Amino acid sequence: MERVETARDLVLGYVRALNAVDEAMRVALPSLDRLVDLLGLARSRRISRSDRIGIYSYTVHGAGCRFVSDNGTEVDVDFAADGSNVFDLWRLRQYGLGLPEPLDVTDDDLRAAVRSLQPLLNEVRPGWFGVSR
Repeated sequence: MERVETARDLVLGYVRALNAVDEAMRVALPSLDRLVDLLGLARSRRISRSDRIGIYSYTVHGAGCRFVSDNGTEVDVDFAADGSNVFDLWRLRQYGLGLPEPLDVTDDDLRAAVRSLQPLLNEVRPGWFGVSR
């Protein structure tokens, strides 16, 4: 049970970190309505695919973006067709491993943690999760 609680704390930390990235990007780029808009800005070459904004370096990739804060914390997020932020277990594990005090949790513990956080989180497609609105 303690391992699931650790995984639950990791998931909640990821959600908080993702919210902090979202807020910081919208402050730095006032024209940004949603985090997914970074993809359009990069694809139209209005911003670079990889750069630094505020305390975050970012790299736009495929259907998402990877953010790394000054303290080394990594938040990688993909975007669903509707533009919502989505993440999978791999992204949660990477977040945990990149923390100042790394947390290495199993996929099973992460699955249990995500299930315990419903309705805050929802499974948008098999193995992919988003924050409920």
